[in-house]
Amino acid sequence: MSRNIISVDRDATIAEAIRLMLDNRISGLPVIDAAGRVIGILTEGDLLRRSETGTERHRPRWLEILMGPGRLAGEYVRTHGRKVEEIMTRDLVSVTPDTPLDEVVALMERRRIRRVPVLDGGVPVGIVSRTDLLRALARTLEEQQVTAGGDNEIRKRILAELAKVSWVPRDGLAITVADGIVGLDGVILDEKEREALRVAVENVPGVRAVEDRLVWVEPVSGTIIDAPQTARTTTEPPLR
Repeated sequence: MSRNIISVDRDATIAEAIRLMLDNRISGLPVIDAAGRVIGILTEGDLLRRSETGTERHRPRWLEILMGPGRLAGEYVRTHGRKVEEIMTRDLVSVTPDTPLDEVVALMERRRIRRVPVLDGGVPVGIVSRTDLLRALARTLEEQQVTAGGDNEIRKRILAELAKVSWVPRDGLAITVADGIVGLDGVILDEKEREALRVAVENVPGVRAVEDRLVWVEPVSGTIIDAPQTARTTTEPPLR
């Protein structure tokens, strides 16, 4: 997570908040009260429907009657309000410092959000954004290239990865490694298994290339389709 928290006061104007987001190249700001506690969040999505840009919603009169004056009045505040507190999202989605990363990602996907404040007793201690996840992924990929081992170690890692998934053909699959070049031999029952096996192998540190000699047997007709001239793919060079 990022510990450099860029936040905005509840009484700040939206012009000040927009300037903060633009200057720091971020898409959202935690909103804090006088006690330093997070009470909401202001994001780009809260600023899409604005009267200044002519993007506020215009509905048929009959639909406005069904919606009722309360909801319409609330929408008016969000499209015309000038203070952060008036238009911020109050349904705050947050995590704690102990929240597992997979739960954070699941929360981002489920709520369709780009950043999540990290709170410790209601006080902000950091923020996790999609950019932070990309940085972590980049570091992991770099570390994997550094920790590449010999052929035996590469093969062990491939087998360990394939043991985690259920789609791998359990019979008739042979994996060999020589000088970082991985050979795939055996039978697959779905062409998608070929690509998945290649991806699994290419993700293992130290793999220089993949030689695909897999034979596809169509399960309904029994038709045998050989690998396309022993296809060979070369992995990307290490990250710099």
